[in-house]
Amino acid sequence: MRAVIQRVLKASVSVHGNIHSETKAGMMILLGVEVDDTDEDMEWLAGKIARLRIFDDEEGVMNKDIIEVSGEIMLVSQFTLLASTKKGNRPSYIKAARPELAVLMYEKMRNTLAKMTQRPVKTGVFGEEMQIELINNGPVTIIIDSKNRE
Repeated sequence: MRAVIQRVLKASVSVHGNIHSETKAGMMILLGVEVDDTDEDMEWLAGKIARLRIFDDEEGVMNKDIIEVSGEIMLVSQFTLLASTKKGNRPSYIKAARPELAVLMYEKMRNTLAKMTQRPVKTGVFGEEMQIELINNGPVTIIIDSKNRE
């Protein structure tokens, strides 16, 4: 499971020209689910995200997590995060989970993040073409992969 976490001032997701969901300051999380991801991968990644200290404290040091700043969370499924560009110029998505597994893991991630952070997690629309607008604050962008726990 791979996530791109961006610290944002605001974010929104539109589908078919209509705003589906929007947030104020907090996190925009793009999530890619791999074919062999398990609940353990999801739990580990959710815990990392919930405890990620990427928000400024009173001294301007990134020392606070999403809970401490009462931030909002937007979670969007994005299978293209699992693109392989090893051969040629056309990305391969063979590592991306099929929709049956991906939607299940995506929903589990949403529910787990909501439980861990004690706040609602707004979402995009799984399987739809979406337009995302955000203001990245910092900019701060963190990539976390449950298969490469560094």
